[in-house]
Amino acid sequence: MLTFYNQVFLLLVAEMALFMGLIVPMPFGVRRKIFTFISESKLVAKLQYGLKITFIFILILFIDSVNRVYRVQIELAAATDSNKGSAAIMGHERLEVQARKFYSQRNMYLCGFTLFLSLILNRTYMMILEVLRLEEKVKQYEGTDKNTKQSAKLAQAGEAGEIGTLRRQLEAKDRDIATLKKQSEGLQKEYHDLTEKYGATQPPAGTRKDK
Repeated sequence: MLTFYNQVFLLLVAEMALFMGLIVPMPFGVRRKIFTFISESKLVAKLQYGLKITFIFILILFIDSVNRVYRVQIELAAATDSNKGSAAIMGHERLEVQARKFYSQRNMYLCGFTLFLSLILNRTYMMILEVLRLEEKVKQYEGTDKNTKQSAKLAQAGEAGEIGTLRRQLEAKDRDIATLKKQSEGLQKEYHDLTEKYGATQPPAGTRKDK
């Protein structure tokens, strides 16, 4: 049992070190790579599953340590009441009970702080993921993200290509309209020439003979 409590203490130290690592300020790109690796790694997922089982055992130890503290407290009160006549015996028994109370309280605090810090780590991890997601959205809206810049360049290139195509089509339409205008002017000129020729072939109105 003592070896297991030593392991719980090592786990508590590891949680404290991990918490310090989470709150250390880092650049956005580095933090995003680290948390992307943590969220997508299968090894980390297996480790988290094993830690969940470990925390269940720690919760059982915490409940057991609370029960032990309660029983030692009752035993200490009973020993005080039953040994009022013998100060030497009372002092010896009281010392032993106090020692067991100290170890029980130590185990209770150790398991309790380990469980409490695990909840804080989980909540901190989720909050950091949410902050990273929001920061990435802000960078995309501002156009400062590398992928967003590349997408914007591609979109601009596509728009430029589309504008160039429309411009060429418009120039072709303008050329067709100019060609049609020239053809219309030529037809109109030919029509006037034919009208003048036709008028020249007709005799004057006063020289026509009535039948």
